[in-house]
Amino acid sequence: MYKANDKRYDKMVYRRCGNSGLKLPVISLGLWQNFGAGSDFDNAETMCRTAFDLGITHFDLANNYGHPYNGSAEENFGKILDRGLRQYRDELCISTKAGYEMWEGPYGDRNGSRKYLTASLDQSLHRMGLEYVDIFYHHVFDPETPLEETALALDNAVRQGKALYVGVSNYNSQQTAEITEIFKELHTPFIVNQPSYSMLNRWIEDDGLDSWAKENGKGLAVFSPLYQGFLSDRYLKGIPEDSRIGRGNTWIQQQLTDEMLERLRALNEIAVGRGQTLSQLAVAWILNNKAVTTVLCGASRPEQIVNNVGVLDNLELTEEETAKIEAILRKGN
Repeated sequence: MYKANDKRYDKMVYRRCGNSGLKLPVISLGLWQNFGAGSDFDNAETMCRTAFDLGITHFDLANNYGHPYNGSAEENFGKILDRGLRQYRDELCISTKAGYEMWEGPYGDRNGSRKYLTASLDQSLHRMGLEYVDIFYHHVFDPETPLEETALALDNAVRQGKALYVGVSNYNSQQTAEITEIFKELHTPFIVNQPSYSMLNRWIEDDGLDSWAKENGKGLAVFSPLYQGFLSDRYLKGIPEDSRIGRGNTWIQQQLTDEMLERLRALNEIAVGRGQTLSQLAVAWILNNKAVTTVLCGASRPEQIVNNVGVLDNLELTEEETAKIEAILRKGN
């Protein structure tokens, strides 16, 4: 039987999610890739246990994770819970999302209707063997469903005891502000937005979402911190055959230009000077944005999780380092 590391809380840093009472580790584990159907279950289980042993208490899922079989990541996570992790349920923050296409017919396609969100959450709880999730997100803004309906569906999940907090994902600042006003009237514990964000994807700065979140007491749980692996050391010397680009299953292959490689190598020089890997520098850079509560890191091997947590050894950036990074990122833009 699995027994967690007794020193799991010695190193991890936890930040309050907005102005809520919930604290999240600055590094969280995202189960989008490598936890679903066709994945190595033993490896997935080892990654979850490794994460928790390092103080990562937050595990982020969605109803459609587990390609090619929607829901299979939640099913596998339920099995991982059953095989020893469930005894620590009260130490875990488990989140799931609904919003993208999930099942056949008009009630399971991409939407934010009350019917879809309610049914999806029930399915997610069943797959994971849970009575509630800690955070339930609407996964993507739906322009065809009244925002009031989506907000009421999320609020209802809390009132039914099926979620403790609610969030939104892939909402811009205006959309987030609009649904926030509805949640205020309902007294819904809305605490977090989950956007993509990285050195190479800074849309939340241009949109103003990060400054809005900080000013309005909402947390940001950001995903894709390594920009589909660009901000790791995988592509510094070419394209490995076993990489996402090497397998031909990513839409960003065309962005790996000579100019991009030059920028990545320049960033890597800064990382080496700090005694870090490029991926650690990328995560540290994100966490220096004080609007960010946690970085959702994916992984394919336990060693990657260990590497991500290693960022805690050198989390702060100097003004000089920040200026150098900014110059590299702005070059050619």
